[in-house]
Amino acid sequence: MKKLFFALTILLLLPNYISAQSKTEQQNIFSKSYNYVNDFEKILTEKQIETLNTTLKTFEKKALYKIVIVSVPSIKPYDSFPEYAHGLDQYLASDPKLDPTILIVVSKTLRQIQVLSIDLIRYKLSDDETQSILTNFTIPEFKKGDYYQGLENAVTQIIDKMK
Repeated sequence: MKKLFFALTILLLLPNYISAQSKTEQQNIFSKSYNYVNDFEKILTEKQIETLNTTLKTFEKKALYKIVIVSVPSIKPYDSFPEYAHGLDQYLASDPKLDPTILIVVSKTLRQIQVLSIDLIRYKLSDDETQSILTNFTIPEFKKGDYYQGLENAVTQIIDKMK
């Protein structure tokens, strides 16, 4: 009976030990370099990426706020989209050249979008305002399949709020 209890205890604790081990390796899943627009899911054309990059670069030069857009087809090994977005945000924040003021993470495959911002800009762009931008300007375009227009709308609205 003691052997059976011991075996069951090990079997129950083993998955927790394995998942705890994989959490430390998650930092290595992100790309080494990032630009203003990072289309890892290939939902935008080169011209669309160039246009968004130009808009975001110009805005950063004027306002000193950096907006970064990342599209991803998968969030593995993360369990949830918000968890992935926060992990990516922490990774980018570790390098002053990459550290975004606002991070937009989108996945066409997973039908998810997450917008993260630093606390210092909450007085200009609250969580409610961000949600309103997504609901009214971004998601309707995504539903039509026009990811570029949805992202362009989001960027335009965010820039207007940040001025």
